[in-house]
Amino acid sequence: MKPKIMLTNDDGITSAGLWAAYEALAPIADVTVVAPATQQSAVGRSISIFEPIRATKVTMNGVPAYSVGGKPTDAVIIGLFALRLNPDLVVSGINIGENLSYESIMTSGTVGAALEASNQGVPSLAFSLQVEDQGDKFDDPSRATDRFSDAKRVVREVCERILANGFPGNAHVINVNIPTPVRGGYEITRLAEKLFYTGVEERFDPRGRPYYWIDGPLHEDAEEGTDVHAVQKGNVSITPITLDCTAFGATDELQGIFDGIGTESKA
Repeated sequence: MKPKIMLTNDDGITSAGLWAAYEALAPIADVTVVAPATQQSAVGRSISIFEPIRATKVTMNGVPAYSVGGKPTDAVIIGLFALRLNPDLVVSGINIGENLSYESIMTSGTVGAALEASNQGVPSLAFSLQVEDQGDKFDDPSRATDRFSDAKRVVREVCERILANGFPGNAHVINVNIPTPVRGGYEITRLAEKLFYTGVEERFDPRGRPYYWIDGPLHEDAEEGTDVHAVQKGNVSITPITLDCTAFGATDELQGIFDGIGTESKA
């Protein structure tokens, strides 16, 4: 029997990246698409707890799928606990736009969906595709279709390797970033610190009141061994990620700061 894969994303169920991933995986797995109904980029692991969630069965590109009125995390939870899909693997993507550095993965809905799946005990991978113009992420995604040839090959190769060899024991999510075009091979990487130079652009509405856009250009490169540097070289970056955010290197210093508190004798 083929392995079962649940496929989701944060760009929405109509995204060309989602269906490129489906085309890559359908020959090797029984794939069920459970994805947000609309664009949900940069929502991280946000979850809908104050409103009901609807999951509508639809047909997209001739394929039955589930359109979820919520966040990527909602889609994963619905797939696992309402639809009871019981997948062997959850794949999130292909995201149109990089998810590099720990600055980016903390807000990424693509990575957030994969983290949620792993938190629920299902091995998961997140796939993202480099774009030269960040505006491409929010324009008609069909314009990026010609970029998916390399990306589909990467998705299939990576998933085949993981399904055949098992998931790394000390990782919770495998974060894969694919350059456009792929000029090298696969590189196991660590997260860079930043992806963007964060900025704020002030504008004014017709009544003269200010409003703001959070923006900023990409970092052109980072140090050797990082995901940002690998993609800049044209390599596919494969980064193991853990759910445990504990800063173990700080525990001794923190212990020193709090030693003795609460132990004084009281008169």
